[in-house]
Amino acid sequence: MADIEDVLSRLRRYPDVEALNLYAVDAADRLILDVADEALATVDSGKVAILGDAYGALTIGAVAAHDLRDVRVYQDLLTGELALANNARALGLADRYTAYPLGRDLLADVRVVLLRLPRALAGLAEVADAIARHADPEVVVFAGGRDKYLTKSMNDVLAQSFSEVRASRGRQKSRTLLVSGPKPVGAPPFPVRDRLDDLDIDVVAHGAAFSGAKLDIGTRFLLEHLKWMKPDAREAIDLGCGTGILAVVLAKARPALKVLGTDQSAAAVASAKATVAANGVAERVTVLRDDAMSSAADNSADLVLCNPPFHVGAAVHTGSAIKMFSETGRVLRPGGELWTVFNSHLNYRGVIERMVGRTEVVGRNRKFTVTRSVRGLRDAQQR
Repeated sequence: MADIEDVLSRLRRYPDVEALNLYAVDAADRLILDVADEALATVDSGKVAILGDAYGALTIGAVAAHDLRDVRVYQDLLTGELALANNARALGLADRYTAYPLGRDLLADVRVVLLRLPRALAGLAEVADAIARHADPEVVVFAGGRDKYLTKSMNDVLAQSFSEVRASRGRQKSRTLLVSGPKPVGAPPFPVRDRLDDLDIDVVAHGAAFSGAKLDIGTRFLLEHLKWMKPDAREAIDLGCGTGILAVVLAKARPALKVLGTDQSAAAVASAKATVAANGVAERVTVLRDDAMSSAADNSADLVLCNPPFHVGAAVHTGSAIKMFSETGRVLRPGGELWTVFNSHLNYRGVIERMVGRTEVVGRNRKFTVTRSVRGLRDAQQR
């Protein structure tokens, strides 16, 4: 049996943002592993699934402690998936697990599930339904998180799919829920679909997609400026596309435009693909799971739209947004435009100007600021 603390201490967040106040492992990961220790010690090979593992602590911790093989893993965020792969490779454990999308292949006949509780209740509802629908009837779920992000509503959501939900004693401001007894399932509750009449589009959303099938107020404010966005653009990117609303509205407004929607969330990408199909623009809109446009070529886009996050996981941190701006500076052609909406208190304008080009505020309301940035030839040459 490996020294688990030694193993966990080697884990990194890369390629996600790394900083002194951001960690690859936390007390909730350690508590989940400890509470599930006996179940993991006795479960058969191929009967363990791990969901929501941030950077690989649950997967690598379980594998190293119990010499597990054929572990099945689902991570919504691509950065988490890549971090787990990097960490497992560095520790010689890359052959011990396989990544799957959320569904039957991930969960069929599984007896033990380790779950890092998602903050979005709709995301938790979709995960709970999938476990109850596909896992072994005797499955036991060890779900946990940090106290400050846990709510009583999470117990209620889990109770919709399971007959028993019990809380553990807390430790280091973390807690686990022991969940068992899958209930009979009906029709899958996700994805959901809604009609946005004012935009004349249908939106499809999986549980973990930001804002669900609704239009968030930041995106709505950005859309008010659509008619001024680079009119001669041929290729556009909806960066952090979510459910695909910006990409679809842009494509419908400009029939000659090709649009790429990118997001690192598997739920967002699945939602955006379904939204694109529902609105009949699949021939001009492509959706790709990607980390901040890392796979896009230099100087390949005329227009980028972005509603950046100001969280990295659960921590308030601007690193993800800065990474998106940096990649935009690389991907935009000279003369290309970045249109961004952000919470005004974040004051991103200076950062965007440094990384992309000349930036002006074109809209501001009580909460949000919209900026337009133009990539100059000199800016492109300096990169």
